[in-house]
Amino acid sequence: MDTRRLRRLLIALALAAPWHPTDAGRLRVLVQTAPLAGFEFHEGSRLWPQLQVGDVLELKREPANRHDTRAIAVRWRGEMLGYLPRAENDAVSEAMDRGVTAEARIAALRDERDPWRRVQVEVFLVMPRTQ
Repeated sequence: MDTRRLRRLLIALALAAPWHPTDAGRLRVLVQTAPLAGFEFHEGSRLWPQLQVGDVLELKREPANRHDTRAIAVRWRGEMLGYLPRAENDAVSEAMDRGVTAEARIAALRDERDPWRRVQVEVFLVMPRTQ
């Protein structure tokens, strides 16, 4: 099974998983670890010294994006860092379009020349509680 199909299956299973009123907290499902795309075209270089592993990232769907209708922008403290990679954003964009909350954080920072290797992002889907 290819990675894209496996990721879609995991998201579908997580969305179907029942919650019980006695469950405490939230269910966060890690659905993606990916490099940050476009880091070199946005505020990445300027913000690099301030970024830390574990920092919370904001994800924002951009369905009107002319390059990718499944685009998901990645921001740090309101500053644009880049995007989830186009080749890997279909399942997460589909979940977000269905109203599922997506959260992200910086998983790794590497001082590399290749901007695709500098920032690794972890993406979680937060499963809704059913009563």
